[in-house]
Amino acid sequence: MTISEAVTVLEGQFFCGEENGSLEVASACGSDLMSDVMAFVKDKVLLLTGLVNPQVIRTAELLDIHCIIFVRGKTPSMDMIDMAKESDIILGGTKFPMFISCGKLYEGGLKAGGTRHI
Repeated sequence: MTISEAVTVLEGQFFCGEENGSLEVASACGSDLMSDVMAFVKDKVLLLTGLVNPQVIRTAELLDIHCIIFVRGKTPSMDMIDMAKESDIILGGTKFPMFISCGKLYEGGLKAGGTRHI
């Protein structure tokens, strides 16, 4: 699934990085706990979170996550958008809660991907 397809499935919007929406993702991780995200560690992953603070961008940088979608209608600050642009991280958002977002992506064809070896 491409990131643009994921945003469409979630009836969402882009905050930055839409021009890179053709990037492929193989799995999704939904969490508000960045420690859980760090334990998930998969290639080509899309991060769904309701946590809106710079730590989310830093975690994505560390784990080479190229797309973050904020759930529950959350929107990132301009500082977060600037950080994401500097790191080539795509930011999007959806009005749906985490559970519904994960379900919609699964129904849309986004299944589990391979584990990254670190």
